[in-house]
Formats: sequence, structure tokens, C-alpha cells
Amino acid sequence: MTAEEIRATLTLCLMASYADGEKHDREREQIREVAQGLAGDAQVNLPGLYQDVLLRRVQLPEVLGRLASPESRQLAYEMAVCVCEADGHTSAKEDAFLAQVRQAWGLGGAHTTGGFDAEAQAVADAPLQAPLQAPLQTPLDASTAPATPAPHPAAADALPTTAAQRRPGSLPPAEMDRKILQASIMNGAIELLPENLSTLAIIPLQMRLVYQIGQSYGYELDRGHIKDFLATLGVGLTSQYLEQAGRKLLSGLLGKAGKGLMGGLGRQAVSSGMSFAATYALGHVANQYYAGGRTLSTDMLKDAYQHVMQDGQQLQARYLPQMQATARQLDTAKILSMVRGG
Repeated sequence: MTAEEIRATLTLCLMASYADGEKHDREREQIREVAQGLAGDAQVNLPGLYQDVLLRRVQLPEVLGRLASPESRQLAYEMAVCVCEADGHTSAKEDAFLAQVRQAWGLGGAHTTGGFDAEAQAVADAPLQAPLQAPLQTPLDASTAPATPAPHPAAADALPTTAAQRRPGSLPPAEMDRKILQASIMNGAIELLPENLSTLAIIPLQMRLVYQIGQSYGYELDRGHIKDFLATLGVGLTSQYLEQAGRKLLSGLLGKAGKGLMGGLGRQAVSSGMSFAATYALGHVANQYYAGGRTLSTDMLKDAYQHVMQDGQQLQARYLPQMQATARQLDTAKILSMVRGG
């Protein structure tokens, strides 16, 4: 894609992120931070695009007119769909926004866009109760698993200290660590794939991990609680998708199945450290939180997340070969089956 097409695609995604008009100030701030974080490419002034969208200095017809080729339009539309689906079902306003895009580009109704809309919705609606899938390669063993991260000092007093204090049915610490590490490797592998749906799948798999950790300590969580938990840590669903997809787009990796996969794996066009580290931190902080009876304050949760996130970033290079090996065994069909609990 040309620099102009990339700018137009990212502008469309930012417009999609605000289409429902219901973004919390916290999510707005996270989207702004994403724009700042992706601003390394001098050809794409993302903070400027963000300001244009937020202050309504740019209109949808103008943005759509900058995307002329069928391929760039399809990619931009799919990204916009994923942005709308990232935090759950699309709202009526988001549906209307996507309908405007389809009408302007002559894409027809949602049911005529290659089934992408339905598949994206199925990914966003993935059941929390489905089992987490271990990486497809050789399972981890004791020699490859890292040491358990030490609880963040702010959270230490809230955690159980003996096996007798664990709730009935909760996993032994070593097994919980293995579960979190396997989920982190899987999401790191998925981030290496070029498809939009693959990128979107990381979010429900993270939510499923939190659900299952809570369940292991006797808590039956719903989507609303998990979304609030992630937001408390500073993990926005829409902003997380925007950052993951934005990095792929700027690196030239994002696209259709089979385009750029092996090249992306070989040259690490996109660092899988983001999804690996985020999933790793989510898992361990959720484990601290629910093991301790949900007594950690907001500030404690945020501090603990940032602390364990740094641990995850340091570990990602160590597990990159396993992520790459797992990615080579994945495709969209396998990921859809996994997300749906197959």
C-alpha cells in the first residue's frame, strides 16, 4: 500500500473506533496513546490523524475517496469491522457507519462481503467457557518454563501464601504458570499472522484466559466484569486491536492469507512481544487478583500489570522460536475453530 492509502486506512479505523460515540475517557486516552506509539513512521503522522478525527476535521467521503483499489478497500473495510467488533457486538451506530462504507464502495450488504462480517462477529462472541488451546508444537516442559514472576510488592499482602489457602479446585502454581505461558505463546504466534481475523482473535483468547483463572478460584465471571478488569489494568479492547493491526499495516505484513507470512516470521516485521507480554501480564495479574480474593486496589492492579509486563517483554525473545513454530501451523480456519472452542 502507498503511504496515502495507509493514512486513509488508519484514519478510517480511527473513525470506526469513535463511530458509536460511547467511548469512555479512559479508552479515548488509550487510543491517543496508540496513535503516539505508532508515530515512528515519518510518512504517517498518526497523532495528526487522531486529532483530525477527534476534532472532525476530516469527513468519511473524503477518506474513502483516497482508497481506489479493490484490495486496499477490502483491507480497510475489514480493519474497520474488526475495530467495531473488538469490544463486542457492533452497536447500531457502528452498523450504520459500516453500511456507509459498504454503500460508498459498492460492497453490498454485510452478507455479501465474503462472510467476513459474520466471521468477525463470531470471533468477538467467542464463548468464555471454551477450553484454552495449548500451542500446537511440543508441549512445554520444566526445563523450558520460566520461573514464576514474583508478586508485585503492592500486591504481595493480598495473595495466599500456602496451599491450604488456595480455593478448592484451583490449579497448583506450576500448572497455572504453564497455562499462562502457553496462552502467551499462542497469542504471540497469532500476532505473527497477516490476517485481520487473526489479530482480532487475540482479544477473546485473553478474555478466556482471565475467565478460566477466575473460575479456578471459584469466581464465575461474565464479559462485563472481564472488560472492566482489563480496562482497570489499562488494557483497552479497541485500542489493543488498533495497536496490533496498526503495527502490521505499517510494516507491510497485514493482508490476506498467504501474503507475507513466512517473510514476516523471518524478519520479525511485527514484534510478537506485544501480545505475548500483554497476555503474560494479564494472566499473572489475574492470578494474583483472584487468588487474593479480589482485594487489590486499582493502583495496585495497574502497578502489578506494568511490573509483570516488563517481565513478559524480557521473556518474549526466549520464546520467539516457539511462537514462530506455532504460527507456521496456524491458519484462519484453525484460529476460528480454536476461538469457538473447537
